[in-house]
Amino acid sequence: MLLNPHEYDPAHFDAETRRLLRATIDWFEQRGKAKLAEDYHARTFYADFIEFAGKEGLFSTFLTPAANADGNPDKRWDTSRVAALSEILGFYGLNYWYPWQVTILGLGPVWQSGNDVARKRAADALDAGGVGAFGLSEKDHGADIYSSDLVLTKDGDGYRATGSKYYIGNGNVARTVAVFGRIDGAEGPDQYVFFYADSEHPNYHVVKNVVPSQMYVAEFRLEDYPVHAEDILHVGAEAFSAALNTVNIGKFNLCFGGIGMATHSLYEAITHAHNRVLYGNPVTDFPHVRREFVEAYARLTAMKLFSDRAVDYFRSANAEDRRYLLYNPITKMKVTTEAQKVIGLVADVVAAKGFEADTYLAMAKNDIDGLPKLEGTVAVNLALIAKFMPAYLFAPQEYAPVPTRTDAADDEFLFRQGPARGLSKVRFHDWKAAYAQASHIPNVALFTEQAGGLLELLTKAAPDEAQQADLDFGLALTELFTLVVYGQLILEQAGITGLDSHVVDQIFAVLVQDFSVAAVDLNGKSSSTEAQQAIALAALRKPVVDAERFDGVWARVRDLSGAYAMHP
Repeated sequence: MLLNPHEYDPAHFDAETRRLLRATIDWFEQRGKAKLAEDYHARTFYADFIEFAGKEGLFSTFLTPAANADGNPDKRWDTSRVAALSEILGFYGLNYWYPWQVTILGLGPVWQSGNDVARKRAADALDAGGVGAFGLSEKDHGADIYSSDLVLTKDGDGYRATGSKYYIGNGNVARTVAVFGRIDGAEGPDQYVFFYADSEHPNYHVVKNVVPSQMYVAEFRLEDYPVHAEDILHVGAEAFSAALNTVNIGKFNLCFGGIGMATHSLYEAITHAHNRVLYGNPVTDFPHVRREFVEAYARLTAMKLFSDRAVDYFRSANAEDRRYLLYNPITKMKVTTEAQKVIGLVADVVAAKGFEADTYLAMAKNDIDGLPKLEGTVAVNLALIAKFMPAYLFAPQEYAPVPTRTDAADDEFLFRQGPARGLSKVRFHDWKAAYAQASHIPNVALFTEQAGGLLELLTKAAPDEAQQADLDFGLALTELFTLVVYGQLILEQAGITGLDSHVVDQIFAVLVQDFSVAAVDLNGKSSSTEAQQAIALAALRKPVVDAERFDGVWARVRDLSGAYAMHP
């Protein structure tokens, strides 16, 4: 279930994919932990990693869709292996996941474009070892693309672009920079444009790195940057949709980065704690320490189950099946905040050790809070998730079963998602089926009762018009809904993989607690009614306690001690 670089052999992938994933692991392991920590604390730009990726053809192989692969069968956009590499890079640190992540974002508008010249230019840049950047955010407006101050003015048959972009990863070195702006004098959707820029152009000026990190998160400025017809990627409403659809494609990888970081942290923490003696006893003999480790393991396993299953829905998506649009913001919001919790739990156990400069945990603790904030905020994603609530809970429809998707196929639909609208019309299969199939598991049964409480609240004490406009109340309600969706895909993947029911039960013991906490939060909102408060509090449950189950899961965690340590 958990990534262990010493034993990693993804046999379900083709030979070239396996070679590249293994080569990536070997590169980090041969550099060693001391070099990893040294470069982190010295804030050394990861030029050596970009050089390695270019030499191996890592990004070009994994991020060039088949349509631009010139017949190379190894090149495709395959979400299952993109996810695998995201997890590996996260395992070795956010700073190495990040240039990969922002390259994906920078390529999104290009691969969605019908501009064949720009597409070939991007493919050639990848082949040459280049990286990408996504020039969307601005210092004063963030990702508010309605308010872009980067303006294109007419210049003969083309344009001249002037303005700044901010928070732009790889903005210092990217040869493929997809830049969002607006056309001077145009109104409404017609003003929006995405165009292709290059950081080596003389009219492209890198101002500074806006973060104190190995990562280069650039502020750059264009001054009369020439934009010709062959540079235009999207115009009008299509440019607006390309921005949102790129986020759908690229920000999905946040969850796998978090899974990798949490996994490495767990290995390091259990190995330290299980071999440390305090007051005459191993640290892991203390009941609260075991509880924290078991909770961390349960949360991490749940993250992995949900995210792996979400990959299948991404890869099987089409114009009639867009369920991935709900699972995507949950991976961005829920899985990344779970990564924060896992790292927080193990950091609490190891205490002072987690601050030492030569530990992975010191790096992970410092960086993990960034993941939930790399695409808006938790609130932004919860607000997006809420749009799907009525259809998901109350209007299921039949779909053919979605298989496990690790086949070597090109996920070309992701680059023709179409207009970014109509979310409330997306339909889902019956969520209750997964819960019914696992109803023999005690804490799944308890959680199902709690989900019934959510249905009762929405049918008997539905939010009135004022509450629907109250974002604070809406976010609390959506947190309850998110847990129901999260549990569903966890159960689906647990069934597919044949996961031990004791581990599933332990996962749902955590989810029962989380639902109760969220219900108490809803109860306390200033606008909640007496009826809503009564239903919310009636949904509180204490997880089923089972010492044998707990001991069995603890044994799994204990056995991780010494299972992996990075080469010094």
